[in-house]
Amino acid sequence: MLKELRPSLMLLVVMTIVTGLAYPFAVTSVAQVAFPWQAAGSLIEKNGQVVGSALIGQSFSKPGYFWSRPSATNAPDPNDATKTVDAPYNASNSMASNLAPSAKALADTVAARADTLKAADPDQSDPIPADLLTASGSGLDPDISPDAAYWQARRVASVRHIAEADLRKLIAAQVQGRSLGVLGEPRVNVLKLNMALDEKWPMP
Repeated sequence: MLKELRPSLMLLVVMTIVTGLAYPFAVTSVAQVAFPWQAAGSLIEKNGQVVGSALIGQSFSKPGYFWSRPSATNAPDPNDATKTVDAPYNASNSMASNLAPSAKALADTVAARADTLKAADPDQSDPIPADLLTASGSGLDPDISPDAAYWQARRVASVRHIAEADLRKLIAAQVQGRSLGVLGEPRVNVLKLNMALDEKWPMP
């Protein structure tokens, strides 16, 4: 019986070494040499301190900053393991809301988000871009559309006491084009935009 099992056991050992150790080590090594920033997590630093990742969104709620796309991620409730609580941009639990377009809960959530945005800029009359009202499929999206950034320019410029036209130029400089020129849509990384904002026009 051992004679019949030996080839299978040897194959298991060899494949475990190849696919579980050698291949991941080789890919990681090549990535660290060829793409060191990406391999390390695309971390963004300020004054030598890591402030976030270009791949994971963050919450911004002060009116003097650009706000990120909503997040639908959650985490276990520390008081009741059978329940969850909202935990925006929880990278360990990437998820969408999974609510159907016809769901009342989704409609109520979108309406509440719209009310929050309008309350922060009551005089804004332009339609709110969809990505400021709905979460992404991952719940971790670090980017917003250029339209979503420009829509917020009026509010941010007012709080920071700067010309909206100047702020729009800063946004334009932060717009990233489609990947490889054809994939995805133009986008603005919110963390990078807010860092550039603070550098050029610190909060009063």
